[in-house]
Amino acid sequence: MVGVQIEFFVLHGDRLSYALRNISYNVKHKPLDNLAVRRALDMAINKKAIIEAVYQGMGQPAVAPMPPTQWSYNKNLKDAAYNTAAAKAELVKAGFPNGFETTLWAMPVQRPYNPNAKLMAEMIQADWAKIGVKASITTYEWGEYLKRAKAGEIDAGMFGWTGDNGDPDNWLGTNLSCEAIGGANYAQWCDKSFDKLITDAKRTTDVKQRTEMYTKAQEIFKKELPWTTIAHSTVNVPVRKSVQNFKISPFGLMAFYGVSIK
Repeated sequence: MVGVQIEFFVLHGDRLSYALRNISYNVKHKPLDNLAVRRALDMAINKKAIIEAVYQGMGQPAVAPMPPTQWSYNKNLKDAAYNTAAAKAELVKAGFPNGFETTLWAMPVQRPYNPNAKLMAEMIQADWAKIGVKASITTYEWGEYLKRAKAGEIDAGMFGWTGDNGDPDNWLGTNLSCEAIGGANYAQWCDKSFDKLITDAKRTTDVKQRTEMYTKAQEIFKKELPWTTIAHSTVNVPVRKSVQNFKISPFGLMAFYGVSIK
């Protein structure tokens, strides 16, 4: 039997996906309750190397807890530079000159925002080892993983989010509000100033006021570091050459409105 040869091309997205990959730090677990420790772990992660290896270069480092394509994104936020020496200094400041032991939870599933969770976990494990932090990689079946994470069992864990309604609250409220603890707030982080800003923003329809409040909330997030934001991926899709007018959805969905076959 002769196989059928199908001609296709890869349609490259012209923008980042509406998604984010992050490492959540359980701020109720010692020593991750210490901001200097979280800063150390954050600075020790080589995001550029992860993007090259895990995303094949198809992405960019994430800075905020939402993608740059989201209105109210704070473009003035800056990442701390990847710096092993500075990370070690933060650990000394925190009282851990010889590092410590922890667990790094790795997702058992692949997602558009993380096509190879195992490799990413191993790279982060190696990065942290350079500053004396010994991280044991832990994983469970996906349902069990989420159940345990919501119960607050994680130390540091891999998660991600794809926005589904275009509103900033879908990022900040769903994942980082105080009421989301026990839900998608896997960091168990509850900052009253942050929470007031996003709650007030949700209660007004004035876009300018909402943007100002969400911008300030992102500044608090970046200062307190309940997460290390890792990357935003670029969406690419293989398409048969006979397919016409197919467009890539930033939401990671396959939308076929207006599509035809030549």
